[in-house]
Amino acid sequence: MIGTKTKIKIFAVLSVTVIIAAILCVLYYYGLIPQKSYDGAHFGIETVKSTQDFNGNGTDDYTDILLGAKQDAANKPRYIDKYYAGGYPPDNEGVCTDVIWRALKNAGYSLKDMVDCDIRANPQDYPNISAADKNIDFRRVQNLKIFFDKYALSLTTDISDIGQFQPGDIVIVNGTKHIGIISDKRNADGVPYVIHNAGQPRREENALWRMSITAHYRFDSSNIPEYIKRQNLSPDAEQKALKKRTYPVTTLSKKL
Repeated sequence: MIGTKTKIKIFAVLSVTVIIAAILCVLYYYGLIPQKSYDGAHFGIETVKSTQDFNGNGTDDYTDILLGAKQDAANKPRYIDKYYAGGYPPDNEGVCTDVIWRALKNAGYSLKDMVDCDIRANPQDYPNISAADKNIDFRRVQNLKIFFDKYALSLTTDISDIGQFQPGDIVIVNGTKHIGIISDKRNADGVPYVIHNAGQPRREENALWRMSITAHYRFDSSNIPEYIKRQNLSPDAEQKALKKRTYPVTTLSKKL
């Protein structure tokens, strides 16, 4: 028969084991335990390059977008959800949508101006917006989904089709609650890492496998009208927009 003291020791050992296992699971979940990463070539996946080089720096757009996202991950801005006069948060602050405009900025694009331009020219495409505000509209996932649905290449949301997920792609996950950029790193199953900001310790992490992918895009600026891409309405579109909507001055803080 096992004595009382022995039972207590066994219970204590089992309890410590469970606690340690739980801690390890949490650390693994958040990527705090070192994990080996792979590139696409390891799985026979050829990296797709864009035919566009919008900023003329000799690097294709997809690569520029990836590098812009990586830079934001390296900066590790604090997750702060608030309204900013002028639209842009400082480099050390931001939310998930700020990863996107910063990544596109590295390729020469102003997502803020492009989204605002499209909203003004085509307000019927954004039924969720009752009063347009250039300082916040480009920082809302729902608006970005509408914009990318219109102008980006829509691709598979099936995570098992690993070859279709390329560095610099954009993914919207968990409904329209979150957004990120696909990394050039992959886990042992070939599933890519995602670069995003949810306030997590590692901003480029092996997390896509645990997310529900709502939409998957590849930003191809050749699909965007020049008047939007160059961030200016054409005269005809300008007049059309002015007739359809006026723009009140917005001063109140808004939820992203």
